[in-house]
Amino acid sequence: MKKVGLIINPVAGMGGKVGLKGTDGPEVVEKARAMGARPEAAAKAVLALQPLLKIKGEIELVTCLGEMGEDTARHCSFEPELISGISEKTTAEDTEKAAKEMVEMGVDLLLFVGGDGTARNIFNAIGDNSSMAALGVPAGVKIHSAVYATSPRNAGELAMQFLKEAGLPVRRSEVMDIDEDAFREGRLSARLYGYLQVPCSGELMQHLKIGGAETEESVLDAIAENVVEKMEKDVVYIIGPGSTIGPIMKKLGLDNTLLGVDVVKNGRLLAGDVNEKQILDLIEGEIVKIIVTVIGGQGYIFGRGNQQISAEVIKKAGKDNIIVVATREKIFSLEYERLLVDTGDEEVNQVLCGYMRIITGYNEELMYRVSC
Repeated sequence: MKKVGLIINPVAGMGGKVGLKGTDGPEVVEKARAMGARPEAAAKAVLALQPLLKIKGEIELVTCLGEMGEDTARHCSFEPELISGISEKTTAEDTEKAAKEMVEMGVDLLLFVGGDGTARNIFNAIGDNSSMAALGVPAGVKIHSAVYATSPRNAGELAMQFLKEAGLPVRRSEVMDIDEDAFREGRLSARLYGYLQVPCSGELMQHLKIGGAETEESVLDAIAENVVEKMEKDVVYIIGPGSTIGPIMKKLGLDNTLLGVDVVKNGRLLAGDVNEKQILDLIEGEIVKIIVTVIGGQGYIFGRGNQQISAEVIKKAGKDNIIVVATREKIFSLEYERLLVDTGDEEVNQVLCGYMRIITGYNEELMYRVSC
């Protein structure tokens, strides 16, 4: 019988919709709560555990007390073995202590739910040389690391494959993290911390986020010219983050929040660096369009770094009012020929699946498949 470890960072991702760009540190968590943020990691852990119910009788689930795993496991009808001596404070130290204990218990696969900070905690605990496989369930705001599945449900599917099918390969995958304080100031400072042994299977794993390699100003300017020319009167535009989108704001003569979300109407900035609630207030009763770009190397258009543009916001705009912009180089560098969405709402994800137009230049477009 295989042993599966489960560690949940219950505050992971809480800063996304309220525009805090992460939840590293207790002060930021408290600020997120004060701004109305709600925990989402447990719901994503449920999605990851559901595929494992098919092999429930063939695995033993080991987890921590309360919000760090026990509550979710029992909600999914598992009777988990609980690690002793781990508090319910859900600190980084608790995560690391739990991971070390799971190594000693001989766990075959560790499922951890969080973001890049959680991945760092797991790496700190088990290091490069552990033979234990680990797999991230994406729940954070900033997920640059290549140790995460493309979605919570795909994490569960991959875990099931790994536990059932002998010989499913593992690979050393990068654990990356950024300086959140610098990120909130609009500066991206990322570094490699190490590697984890991660099961891999085709399109179920995301790839390492690649910084914008394209610096061809003429291409980005052409994309911006195309978008600005087609902007409509009395329509509210939600402008997502990213260096590809920056030239659009520049062409409008407006200040741009490189790593945040801005809202524009009739060539005027309604609000900058907004959170989900602010967006919903601004678009009430309005015709809405959303402009987003593609994360290089991964292919995400929603659910990575732009959680302020939530499933609720997307529903109010509608799929037909989503404008995706990217250079051809960025699109053609994607290893698998598809874009990804992970909005946290399965119904919205399914609506977004299919084919979507991508503006790649002046009067230049590509049709590209979107997967969940």
